[in-house]
Amino acid sequence: MRTKIVAGNWKMNKNLQETEELLAELSAKLPDTDADVIVAPTFVNLQAAKQALQDSKIQVAAQNMHFAESGAYTGEISADMLLSLGVDVVILGHSERRAYFGEDDALLAKKVKTAIEKGLKIIFCFGEELEDRKSDKHFAVVESQLKNALFDLDASAWSKIVLAYEPVWAIGTGETASPEQAQEMHAFIRKTIAEGFNASIAEDVSILYGGSVKPANAAEIFSKPDVDGGLIGGASLVATDFTDIIKAI
Repeated sequence: MRTKIVAGNWKMNKNLQETEELLAELSAKLPDTDADVIVAPTFVNLQAAKQALQDSKIQVAAQNMHFAESGAYTGEISADMLLSLGVDVVILGHSERRAYFGEDDALLAKKVKTAIEKGLKIIFCFGEELEDRKSDKHFAVVESQLKNALFDLDASAWSKIVLAYEPVWAIGTGETASPEQAQEMHAFIRKTIAEGFNASIAEDVSILYGGSVKPANAAEIFSKPDVDGGLIGGASLVATDFTDIIKAI
């Protein structure tokens, strides 16, 4: 059975005090759930988050990492640095990293390879922009992103991978793919993996939806058979909203 997951990507939000306050509120309000619950604070607050959640079921993820083990990469963070804090989950390929920092498939393939070699679990993000969908290229774009970054991996690596489909046009815009559109793409993703690897891997991999999930639409989106949870942005910064989404899984 696939793991249900609700992950909160905090992006560049919350200072140390605000992080500790939100984590305390989340811990107090966390509903009883079989889903994995993950939060991804900023790099500078990862250690504090780990300490605050040491007695909680909530897991801590990093928002990014570099492919190199060490070196002259000012401002970057390595896999070993994350592991030294007890952080063993990392988000890679987020649409904002692709758009604002020029991360392409080749770079992401290197990051994925390093993360797998180091034993990290990856939440790998991908998805089409509005122009791609309007021109009916959304399936081709998603297929290309998956194949270029992940299809050179050994089949065994997939036990460490969670996929997060992000329709870029529905992030931070207030727009949301319909539950039917989400299901259609998630089913296509699973089909693509089955063809590239095998049906067992395709059936076992968790695929999250990441496009303006809110308490009001979470239950309907999560009810679709190939949607295994969500990668939540803005709503994860409000404890009540995030816990209401967890309740919907």
